[in-house]
Amino acid sequence: MKLPIYLYGSEVLREPAKEADLNDREALVSLVEDMKETLAGADGCGLAAPQVGKGLRVLIVDGTVVSDVYDYLKDFRRVMINPVLIEESTETREYSEGCLSVPGIYADVRRPARIKVEYYNGDFEKVTEEFDKFACRMIQHEMEHLDGHLFVDDVAPIRRKMIARKLQNIAKGKIVTRYKSKLG
Repeated sequence: MKLPIYLYGSEVLREPAKEADLNDREALVSLVEDMKETLAGADGCGLAAPQVGKGLRVLIVDGTVVSDVYDYLKDFRRVMINPVLIEESTETREYSEGCLSVPGIYADVRRPARIKVEYYNGDFEKVTEEFDKFACRMIQHEMEHLDGHLFVDDVAPIRRKMIARKLQNIAKGKIVTRYKSKLG
């Protein structure tokens, strides 16, 4: 089922997510399936549970939607339950980012170039995996959502000032999205 995506200004986006109960597999599988359907309908490459109003440490990323630009992501999909960042490089990269919860706004964000993450996959197996390039970027962006943090918090102060009015309009519901969205 497609779920509404919560927009900038919604409280759930600013609250740290709780660890998902791995014993409640049926509910987690259902949530992940709903998130996949929601993400596919919104044409995004990542979605965290708080973005659909669920305060749980669950995220999905789908690199296939950007594989025309990043061909190495043609088969890249991950479900991450209770992900934990265990390493990050000191080397950084800057890319322009956007977000389904902050529609119409793009900004350069500097992030570590490589990370190592420990998580449970969609089959509830514990995995430790290293990521770089755009996969690293997608995962870091979504993991920030689990801590109540948005990419616009990371932009340079001058850029933040430039997008302030757009952010205010989103928070007031003065935005049209091509996917189901809500403020809450």
